Amino acid sequence: MAKNTEYPEKEVKYAIDYDPLVLKKYADVADQSADNLVDGLTSLAEAHFDYSNYKGKFFEKGHWSGDEGYICPSDVVYARPLRAVNVDGEWRVIVQENAWPGYTQTQRVETCLFPGASCRTLAPCYGSKCLQKYVYQRMLSFDPCDPQKGIFIDIYKLPSACSCHIPGKLH
Repeated sequence: MAKNTEYPEKEVKYAIDYDPLVLKKYADVADQSADNLVDGLTSLAEAHFDYSNYKGKFFEKGHWSGDEGYICPSDVVYARPLRAVNVDGEWRVIVQENAWPGYTQTQRVETCLFPGASCRTLAPCYGSKCLQKYVYQRMLSFDPCDPQKGIFIDIYKLPSACSCHIPGKLH
């Protein structure tokens, strides 16, 4: 991981050193990929999905052609964020290995490439749409504006899936 010169490394290390419960607060599955998070799909296959024919805005040939992939094109990354905005809209520093060697907090983040676009392979009469889904994640955090808080668990809303939605018929 590249050194981040603005990451408050000293302050986070200090807060960790003076928190006897920090290891009880910590949890991570560092080795995440499609191999262990997507049934029937390998990480190699997921990494090679090609949506170059899909333009997302109009129903066209690219929606019907192409190789293997998700019905709603998305970008999947396994991130170790250094900073994030919590559910209250406040910026927090996320505790990572640059301040705590050997400890990481890995999150699978899946973001729709074309939110609101029609789903691949479906005819326009269905009125389908790709929708961004989210999940609440807890991560060990540090507030650089209030270092006295120490290390605490905060909640973040992260993109988790891009799902095809087909609206019901109005009666």
